[in-house]
Amino acid sequence: MSRGGPRWRMGYTSKEVGEMMEAVGPYARPMCGRWPSAEEKGRLALLVVDMQREYGPMAAAVAGNVAALVAACREKGIRVLYTQHGHEDLEEDGGMLYEFWGELPMRGSKAWQFIPEVQPLPSEHVVHKKTYSGFLNTDLEETLVSYGTTTLIIAGVLTNCCCETTARDAFNRGYRVVFVPDATATSSKDLHLSTLKTLAYGFTYMVPTAELLSALRSRY
Repeated sequence: MSRGGPRWRMGYTSKEVGEMMEAVGPYARPMCGRWPSAEEKGRLALLVVDMQREYGPMAAAVAGNVAALVAACREKGIRVLYTQHGHEDLEEDGGMLYEFWGELPMRGSKAWQFIPEVQPLPSEHVVHKKTYSGFLNTDLEETLVSYGTTTLIIAGVLTNCCCETTARDAFNRGYRVVFVPDATATSSKDLHLSTLKTLAYGFTYMVPTAELLSALRSRY
């Protein structure tokens, strides 16, 4: 699931982040005034999508920003959840992903493991999934309901596959979705920007890492 060229896997410079936000600007909606109050911070959660060795070059490119978001949420007592993509028998549970990609991370393999920079704590919930969406045939929604979550921050990989599908599904389930454009990555700049524009147009609020960290620290 890492098809594509290597160019966009090198991470984002400040110039690239600026260009990214300029590109989504015509479609983006402001998040200000929509954050849960300090008393309601339990309604806010961070979902870290598939930061696994399988997606190493792309995950590594945004590892610093994702780790910073995780650290800030932990510091503020905001819940952090993770998705982890893995299969047990591709003939049985690979589905269309197996037909499309051929190779997929197998549960228990090295590729299935989280990258060193982003490791869940024992107290943090891991959602095990077998397709793009973090919601399909998993306990993610049950867990978010138990937390009382209404606003979901999404970071991780791949921008245009698991992150996008999970963001759309969250929106359709009534969650306010905050998408972090420079804490998500995929195999090309074109795919990344195309997804950001689509999500900004109809599904998510776009908040870059620095702005999000500032909001978390000032509000909670």
